[in-house]
Amino acid sequence: MENLIQTVLSYKAISTLILVAALLASKYILVKWVRKRAKAKDEDRRDLVNNIKNFLNFLLVVLLFAMWAGELQNFALSIAAFSVALVLATRELIQCIIGFFYLMSTRPFRIGDWIQVGEVVGEVSETDWIKTTLLEIDMHNYQYSGKTAFIPNNKLITSSITNLNFLKRYINHRFTLVRDQSVNPFLFIDELLEKAQVHCGDFQDVASRYNHLIERRLDVNIAGPEPHMSIGTSELGDTKIDVIIFCPTERANEIEQLITKDFMALWFKENASKA
Repeated sequence: MENLIQTVLSYKAISTLILVAALLASKYILVKWVRKRAKAKDEDRRDLVNNIKNFLNFLLVVLLFAMWAGELQNFALSIAAFSVALVLATRELIQCIIGFFYLMSTRPFRIGDWIQVGEVVGEVSETDWIKTTLLEIDMHNYQYSGKTAFIPNNKLITSSITNLNFLKRYINHRFTLVRDQSVNPFLFIDELLEKAQVHCGDFQDVASRYNHLIERRLDVNIAGPEPHMSIGTSELGDTKIDVIIFCPTERANEIEQLITKDFMALWFKENASKA
């Protein structure tokens, strides 16, 4: 039996297949185990799962390179004349791999963070040696659009990355209410502001703590947690009210609709009183 095992292991091809099968099986078992524990504890462990996959893939490449180092050296010498063409042909791939190590060393984001790369905004779903996968988010309603964006890692080196992770829970939601100049909005702006504070009352304490947390971490002052309103005119001469509310991201559109409803009611009431 020992002679048989030594004979099998002496063949690099068979040893390679055994190694690949063992590491792939280990990766499958570890990932399944982590996901099962995360589901049982209701935790988000996608970042750990992603790191396990990348580490085992890296380990597999290192071990394969170590096993076939002699053959690779001979092969490299035999194609020395084509090395320049080979580098040029694989330039994008090499840049993507360098980009992956850049992301791992600087950690500008983690799995589950909201980020913006260029015009694309999404939640980081997965990273590997070649690409970063984003679940696209529509910033008008803060919901998943259903689209998936695959961004090559080399683009993350040359493009600016904006981490929007603080927007995942609470956001400074801005919107504008526009009407004609038939009514003076200063007559009811205080009442509208009071109604907005009522709509935001059930999460005011949590919003205040989260607002102070963001200010401490970023070392800047941001609007909130109380609603803010300012009156002005549009380019067409219409009256506009700019509203800023610091609220849970998933409730931003709901509260916008409630404030818009109150504004319309007050505007038409004031307009009717003039008749």
